[in-house]
Amino acid sequence: MTTPISFQLWQGLPLWLRMALLVLVGLLLVGLPAGHALFPEGHALHVSAFTLSLAGKIMCYMIAALALDLVWGVGGMLSLGHGLYFALGGYAMGMYLMRSIGREGNYQSDLPDFMVFLDWKELPWYWVGSSHFLWALFLVVAVPGLLALVFGYFAFKSRIKGVYFSIITQALTYAAMLLFFRNETGFGGNNGFTDFKRILGFPIAAPATRAVLFLLTGALLAASLWFAIKLVRSKYGRVLTAIRDAESRVMFCGYNPFGFKLFVWVISAMICGLAGALYVPQVGIINPGEMSAANSIEMAIWVAVGGRGTLVGPLIGAALVNGAKSWFTVAFAEYWLFFLGALFIGVTLFLPNGVLGLIAKLRGIK
Repeated sequence: MTTPISFQLWQGLPLWLRMALLVLVGLLLVGLPAGHALFPEGHALHVSAFTLSLAGKIMCYMIAALALDLVWGVGGMLSLGHGLYFALGGYAMGMYLMRSIGREGNYQSDLPDFMVFLDWKELPWYWVGSSHFLWALFLVVAVPGLLALVFGYFAFKSRIKGVYFSIITQALTYAAMLLFFRNETGFGGNNGFTDFKRILGFPIAAPATRAVLFLLTGALLAASLWFAIKLVRSKYGRVLTAIRDAESRVMFCGYNPFGFKLFVWVISAMICGLAGALYVPQVGIINPGEMSAANSIEMAIWVAVGGRGTLVGPLIGAALVNGAKSWFTVAFAEYWLFFLGALFIGVTLFLPNGVLGLIAKLRGIK
């Protein structure tokens, strides 16, 4: 197995440049929340709540892109449904945030406002314990992980691969979206969850709370990248990459691809769930739209733009595409989807290895 392009690029940089890049990333991760929490509006170093929330949201997307790269870039399984796991993690955290509103809501009830509006008399059984943060944190990883385990077990046992696998992942996501749109499901229908007040007793809109959420997102991004690198460099990662490139040969060597695929699939879903859990309190809303087909396809675009199988490339792709999206949707709102489609086609035709692959090519790395 060849060394991933990202590793080769990093090892090829001078030591001083590596240190400078690490320092720059560290300054951004610390400087943005510090500028928001420590400096008042109007100060030259003040960072607005919008800017901090946007940066935090993009980092959550970067984590989701990394999770998708583990199954697609490293494992060779193109998922068009990872938006489901991202949204499930967000809903698990959203349930806790809705319970934390308590009697501060519009109806001064212990039930979430949407349940009072729909004349619900008590919480559904699956909401029990949602007022406890640790239980919510457990659900953030357990629900996506369990769904991925069940889905992956049957899909990989049936040896479904290629375009058929991609189609059923999207079908699962679409089915879940339709389910969550229904008011009787108990998750807020098409409006979802919003108007959050507190998290762990702290005002969710307070500058200090926003800063802490941003730092936690940065820490999760760093931990996820470290874990992914360790995983790819391990014996397991080498076998998984071999399964991607030549599954029949790996089986001939005595390995069963089923367990390797299922493990990375579940781990990827759990990482997506964590990203979704940090996304919700920073953005302030979660609804079934996060499960839409377009969102999951966008994730694949992030990975393709950055360079699939490189681990670092998807982070770059997610940042570039979402940064461009933030600007395009303001400047040219009606043309954004055309730009996104053209970008995906252009990358497929002219940059098959993404942005990171182009940089490696310019540096003479194969």
